[in-house]
Amino acid sequence: MSINNKSAQSRTFDAIVIGSGISGGWAAKEFTEKGLKTLVLERGRDVKHIKDYPTTSMFPWEFPHRNQVPRAIKEANPVISRCYAFNEDAQHFFVKDTEHPYGQPKPFDWIRGYQVGGKSLMWARQTQRWSDYDFEGPARDGFAVDWPIRYKDLAPWYSYVEKFVGISGNKDGLDHLPDGEFLPAMELNVVESFFQEAVKKNYADRHVIYARCAHLTQPQKVHLDQGRGQCQKRDMCQRGCPFGGYFSSNSSTLPWAEKTGNLTLRPFSVVHSIIYDEQKGKATGVRVVDTISKEMIEFYANVIFVNAAAVNTNLILLNSTSHRFPNGLGNDSGVLGKYFAFHNYRGHISAQVEGFRDMTTEGRRPTSAYIPRFRNVKKQETDFLRGYAAGFGAWRGSHVNTDGFGKDLKDQLFNREVDGWYVGSHMMGETIPKETNQLTLDPHRKDEWGIPQINIDVAYDDNDEKMLNDFFEQMTEMYTKAGFTNISTGDSKQAPGLDIHEMGGARMGKDPKTSILNEWNQMHACKNVFVTDGACMTSTSTQNPSLTYMALTARAVDHAVSELKKGEI
Repeated sequence: MSINNKSAQSRTFDAIVIGSGISGGWAAKEFTEKGLKTLVLERGRDVKHIKDYPTTSMFPWEFPHRNQVPRAIKEANPVISRCYAFNEDAQHFFVKDTEHPYGQPKPFDWIRGYQVGGKSLMWARQTQRWSDYDFEGPARDGFAVDWPIRYKDLAPWYSYVEKFVGISGNKDGLDHLPDGEFLPAMELNVVESFFQEAVKKNYADRHVIYARCAHLTQPQKVHLDQGRGQCQKRDMCQRGCPFGGYFSSNSSTLPWAEKTGNLTLRPFSVVHSIIYDEQKGKATGVRVVDTISKEMIEFYANVIFVNAAAVNTNLILLNSTSHRFPNGLGNDSGVLGKYFAFHNYRGHISAQVEGFRDMTTEGRRPTSAYIPRFRNVKKQETDFLRGYAAGFGAWRGSHVNTDGFGKDLKDQLFNREVDGWYVGSHMMGETIPKETNQLTLDPHRKDEWGIPQINIDVAYDDNDEKMLNDFFEQMTEMYTKAGFTNISTGDSKQAPGLDIHEMGGARMGKDPKTSILNEWNQMHACKNVFVTDGACMTSTSTQNPSLTYMALTARAVDHAVSELKKGEI
């Protein structure tokens, strides 16, 4: 008996965090800084900053396939091969289709990174705050449920997170895209600046700004203390940055947590379910399947944060059944797994630009311009709900003369001729959470660890189609007024998921009858379990969501620790 007690004691912590990505890393940092012995569970392998970035300093000619993924791998993995960053230099950070199958009643491209750091190693690093126009959207426009928080609740936590992460940006003074704690911005190029002025001249409510991003343009002491350095603008971020120039769990929050002496990181640990104690009326721990030994192990803690990324967080909660919760942990409302949403990235528009032939760009830049949402912001203007933001970039094309052969051809290949300027934009549309967009456990199929496969039943709707057409119309008008020519629109018709912005399923809300979480990201029906990744989102807005996940996480940990000290959870 004493041996068993000692074993259980060695597996008992103050807090357990499921997942080591952007939100999980922040939970680990906050808990350990506050003195809690914290276990972080990661289903994938360990990845140490710098040490485990095998391609980070490789030259193009050092890649066997010149950074292209061989056809055989693409054919075996059609989903992940559609991801923009799935190239030879980063393919080792992505989950292959054949390794972890899932159900698709309708096409859904689920992009995953199963390793310590999760997708924080490969994310696009775009960071925008939400405003009250976003938090008030569901209540105002009559969809989903009302958010239980507003901008004022999250504003100080945005600041707290931004200072530690390091966000490059300008003070733009837009009430629908609040300013933050910024490091100096990188510059727009000459054509981007020209378009910025053209839009300002022609529209009072539309803006072209520098895209705020998690890059250290001027590291402060807190960043140097993390061991990070200035962004070198290599634009090879998906390989892992040896300088720590952009934010990731691996370069920032996890090492910071480790320095406290309060962190235990356990990779190769697939979470099966959360243990609920019927007598205590709360969760007491987590069941884990060791990916190597296939052994089921239980770990215990007073508070549990679920940060496995939206789809897997829903899977874990749905699989956490008990007599009290036969349909999934905390699922008294019956909405767990439902009202799932994403961002619509289907639309893109390009054009050519006359002039500016005396100027070109030099070097690289890991971001571009950004057009904040301008439709239906302060009033309903269209026949669709909500709106879209857009990325925007300008560049000069080039070509080489490939005529001839031998020495003449070789000489020509070294003389690249610069063409004119081109511009391109892609939409980031807000989709409306619907009950029919849902995640369910497959009743028949299980993975190799005995856990049910997840079925992702998600689709576009008429609102998305109307929004797409409006994006084409409005951007064509804006391009035309700027004098751009040869305007071309395109619908990628890509499946949901390729935006990599999955949200919802365990949404926040004021009413336990229609939501899973309260205003503190805390389960209404199981007070010591919190969800602060994409699964918690009530609606999607148009902004890239990672900054909001981080702010929500820091805020929720602060509340959880306060409640623990008071004996409330």
